[in-house]
Amino acid sequence: MKKIVAIIRPNKLNVVKDALDDIGCPGLTVTEVKGRGRQKGITEIYRGREYQIDLLPKIELMMIVADNDVEKVVDTIAHSARTGKIGDGKIFITPVEGVVRIRTSERGDDAR
Repeated sequence: MKKIVAIIRPNKLNVVKDALDDIGCPGLTVTEVKGRGRQKGITEIYRGREYQIDLLPKIELMMIVADNDVEKVVDTIAHSARTGKIGDGKIFITPVEGVVRIRTSERGDDAR
């Protein structure tokens, strides 16, 4: 199993969520986060004064998927979240040692 964490633009959440549903990956956790990368924020002008916003609002998606579904899920997220502009986000993939469903005590793939 792998943990996939994707940082995406907030306006892409529904598109990504629908695309994941379409490929049979309905389970995910969504968190509103702030951050920056190469984009390094944006400069805004408010009432004639310029100021820097260096932490931009983003959405973090987290899901646990079977090893053989990783590429399909990653490709789906990347395709549906892409605008082609700086700030589209990143996807991180890490191994998962185990999963336990609290309600039933199921473990491993049965607990996903």
